[in-house]
Amino acid sequence: MIRTLFIATSALILAFSGPTLAQPQPVAFDSAIPVARDVPYPGTMKLVVDATDLDRRIMTVKQTIPVAGPGPMVLLYPEWLPGKHAARGELEKVAGLKITAGGKTLTWRRDPVEVYALHIDVPAGAKQVELSFQFLSATAADQGRIVMTRETLNLQWNSTAFYPAGWFTRRIPVEATAILPEGWGYGVALDVASDKGDVHTFKTVSFETLVDSPMFAGRYYRQFDLDPGGRSPVKLNVVADRPELLEASDEQIARHRALVVQADRLFGARHYDRYDFLLALTDRMGGIGLEHHRSSENGSDPEYFTSWDRLSDKRGLLPHEYTHSWNGKFRRGADLWTPDYATPMRDSLMWVYEGQTQFWGVILAARSGLVSRDQTLENLAMTAATYEARVGRQWRDIADTTNDPIISARKPKGWLSWQRNEDYYADGLLVWLDADSLIRERTDGKKSLDDFAKAFFGVEDGSYVPRTYVFEDVVATLNGVTPYDWATFLKDRIEGRGRPAPLDGFARGGWKLVYAETPTAYQKAADTAAKRHDFTYSVGLNLKPTGEIQQVQWDGPAFKQGLVVGATVVAVDGEAYSDTRLKGAITRAKGGKKPIQLIVKDGERYRIVDLAWNGGLRYPKLERIEGTPDRLGDLLSAR
Repeated sequence: MIRTLFIATSALILAFSGPTLAQPQPVAFDSAIPVARDVPYPGTMKLVVDATDLDRRIMTVKQTIPVAGPGPMVLLYPEWLPGKHAARGELEKVAGLKITAGGKTLTWRRDPVEVYALHIDVPAGAKQVELSFQFLSATAADQGRIVMTRETLNLQWNSTAFYPAGWFTRRIPVEATAILPEGWGYGVALDVASDKGDVHTFKTVSFETLVDSPMFAGRYYRQFDLDPGGRSPVKLNVVADRPELLEASDEQIARHRALVVQADRLFGARHYDRYDFLLALTDRMGGIGLEHHRSSENGSDPEYFTSWDRLSDKRGLLPHEYTHSWNGKFRRGADLWTPDYATPMRDSLMWVYEGQTQFWGVILAARSGLVSRDQTLENLAMTAATYEARVGRQWRDIADTTNDPIISARKPKGWLSWQRNEDYYADGLLVWLDADSLIRERTDGKKSLDDFAKAFFGVEDGSYVPRTYVFEDVVATLNGVTPYDWATFLKDRIEGRGRPAPLDGFARGGWKLVYAETPTAYQKAADTAAKRHDFTYSVGLNLKPTGEIQQVQWDGPAFKQGLVVGATVVAVDGEAYSDTRLKGAITRAKGGKKPIQLIVKDGERYRIVDLAWNGGLRYPKLERIEGTPDRLGDLLSAR
């Protein structure tokens, strides 16, 4: 028997390996990209971006890069971008590249492994190399984010520049020039060297600072001073699709000024010499919310000012991105900071970087009056309900979601409640709300997470040199506020799988999550703005006004009947779909045994679906717990 098995096994090996038994071996990677060094670069780069081709939305670039001497040189295009937490450089939009030195064209070749790197040979006697190319910005949404329209421009310098490998980007000086369409205004956190007509040249900064200082420009532009006579300039630079959209009331601007005041009182320090909010009121340019140390890119509804009462859910963006000047830019996770844009980022501490920023963004919006106290409570109820229903926490913890910027690059997910997404944002908010309420409880209200903010983010007033941290630094600072086993507290909530949502902060804060048959005013406004009909907490569906399904709650009534994202509900109980009819059907079925009948179109197939749900309509809200301290109310109060 043993002999027979040996013969059979030998025959099998021969059959799979061929007569010579030769197997392929991998070809070694041959990549000679210099490692970044913390030494001065020999010379100053010059960059000129012509953004006047509004018809074709093409930016034409000319760049001069001094060279250290003859021989091999590697040029890099920014790949791993701060604030994106992933490799998001739009290399595919670079075209027509030509490199010369001393009037002679140089041959370039792309690195076969690191495709964002170009190899050239610098000839003897050359003092610099000249690059010319086009950045072909998106003209339709399926090409990427639209950054250029006939009315507005979002110039991100990292899209329009290469840089030499082998140096920290903070050690590479660059003088940048933007050529804008005639008469356009602009906002940018750079100091002007010269304005000659529509040619705007800025004072030399490091390449790191340039990449961190994008520009918003527009045919219709207005600037508001948010800190008149303050210690450092804070400006709100607004571009819009139409001139009337720039009309802001004194009261609206006063609330934005209050944001600056409340942030000062929270952190007790500033880590910028100037700060420029860049705000685009547009539905033509792509949306954005991106932090920088001395500015932020913000895209909002065109009627941000003119339909103020309708758009309360849009007013949390600026407080969030402003908080990032302290949390994410000044203080930054040690494994997220990189010396250049070729070094991969590691996002392990994003539950601090984004989670606590999400927390403070909501709190500062309330304290400044940008969002009312009641609206904030209604917003928090929606957050609590979302993560109470996020059943994916059974198998995936918050810590693992910090990898999602790299894993999924913010692509839509078919089963969001089970797959999870970048939950370190709002699920992280709930963890920090829990921490704040615990500090208040343990200190009888004498201390709070505000004290952590001052101790952690408020150090080194005036410095905007990034200061990195690790997990132990977070724990030590919390212990400095009030002694506790904070390491276990955080690890249980961030790394624990199968735990319920971290909602203890509400209970300690004097509130509880409940469900009502009608949505709050805040949810109505948010659903209207998002163009959705949300039945997540009843039949487990989130639909577009057309009836197309946007989300299905994992293991909910709709899931159990096989409904999926992309299918369309065309009828409810025999009548054409509308949210009113679905609400009526859910209400009629409450307390009984009769299912809710839908007709669903999935591709070319129509079918009748019976939803077994008799619990009625359910929408989240917060309710006070009688006889308890209102610690949550204290947290939201202006300082």
